[in-house]
Amino acid sequence: MSSIDEIRDIRIKKLELLKSRGLNPYPAESNREISLKEAIENFDNLEKTKDMKWIAGRVMSIRGQGAIVFITLNDGTASFQGLFKKDILGDDKFSFFNEVVDIGDFIEIKGSFFATQRKEKTLEVKDWRMLSKSLRPLPEKWHGLVDVEERFRKRYLDILMNPELKELFEKKAKFWEATRNFLKKENFLEVETPTLEITTGGAEARPFKTHHNDFDIDVYMRISVGELWQKRLLAAGFPRVFEIGRVYRNEGSSPEHTQEFTSMEFYAGYMDYKQGIEFTEKMIKEVVMESFGTLVFEIHGHKIDLSKKWEHILYVDTIKENSGIDVLSVTEKEMMKKLDELGVKYEGTNKERLTDSLWKYCRKQIKGPVWLIDVPKLVSPLSKIKPENPLLTERAQLILAGAEMTNGFSELNDPIDQKERFEVQKKLIEGGDKEAMMPDDEFVEMLEHGMPPAFGFAYGERLFAFLVDKPLRETQFFPLMRPLNKD
Repeated sequence: MSSIDEIRDIRIKKLELLKSRGLNPYPAESNREISLKEAIENFDNLEKTKDMKWIAGRVMSIRGQGAIVFITLNDGTASFQGLFKKDILGDDKFSFFNEVVDIGDFIEIKGSFFATQRKEKTLEVKDWRMLSKSLRPLPEKWHGLVDVEERFRKRYLDILMNPELKELFEKKAKFWEATRNFLKKENFLEVETPTLEITTGGAEARPFKTHHNDFDIDVYMRISVGELWQKRLLAAGFPRVFEIGRVYRNEGSSPEHTQEFTSMEFYAGYMDYKQGIEFTEKMIKEVVMESFGTLVFEIHGHKIDLSKKWEHILYVDTIKENSGIDVLSVTEKEMMKKLDELGVKYEGTNKERLTDSLWKYCRKQIKGPVWLIDVPKLVSPLSKIKPENPLLTERAQLILAGAEMTNGFSELNDPIDQKERFEVQKKLIEGGDKEAMMPDDEFVEMLEHGMPPAFGFAYGERLFAFLVDKPLRETQFFPLMRPLNKD
């Protein structure tokens, strides 16, 4: 078997041979008249009229010998067969094709359409032309790229050689399209908000930090899809807004976490969390059905049926049932002792972080789909409190297969309460908590001008990844990779 360097050297010689004939191996223009999908859809008419057409694509296979060669082209829309015959094409063009064309090259071919004895839709080639000469071989057809690291680095080859992966990304695009279409149908305005912020808001996560040279200030890449900005738009008089965009969190990697991902957030004026739960359950079911054609999934070994009415469970009661701890009354010391007993690793010793660590342990026991409701105020700095219990908030999260899929709550619009909660977060930051929320005085000022009661909601790529039962990185085109060692 030849090495990559040997194969490359041979292909470079073929490249030079093309140039020696006065042919550009990488022309800017193409004569292509129809896509391969169009060739298949209109085949009967093309065969009947004997129209001569140019089609193009990447050569995925070459087979045959002597005076006949079959090739398979793929242009991203479909695959199509081409037939080269020496007596039709002519000795020179036929021989030159055999001399310079390899699997992986992009070519265009012109000819007439016919069906073989095996009913294979085929183009009988009368002329051909090189569009892009490949210098490296494609992965072996039946095995593709096996090494995970190499697959992510050479995603273009991974997708090319794996039709199921291509279908996954097409389905993901449909998922976001269905999300967008649902919200627009419900009279939400799509907006764009800053990705660079002076203070990060809308979530509790460690941000990426960079420097703005013109202003000579440090700024942060956003950790939510513009939550505090979208709420400003509610104050500006837009009743319903949403954004689908990229989010950046400087945290560890896991099957459920990555540092950069797409998420959706919407904010609806005059909607509370009870109405929001009903609205978003309907939304998710419609989006998922539109994207997948089913509401029944196998996720992490669990059969999950989204079609039924989703049960409601209480945050405090769920933790108490699974750990024996009442997070509203327990001390930090007692929580650390319980976490140690359970073998749970935790960062930070303040009550907010310990509560979150204990909840993350307990949620793994929940199959779902269920709505987790009444989340403590301590871990919900932007949510309205429940009038019946000021230690809890009007917040709801969808739980599937032991993980949080969504986040939504009645938005806090009391400026005095919001300022007090920001002060709590400020103290956490001063105590070394890298995930606490940064105070935003200008946001509080906006609230003092007045913001209507509202419900905010978010879901991201994690929901899609769970529905296809794959790690989050597998559902991203190009996940971040460490640079290769150049030494």
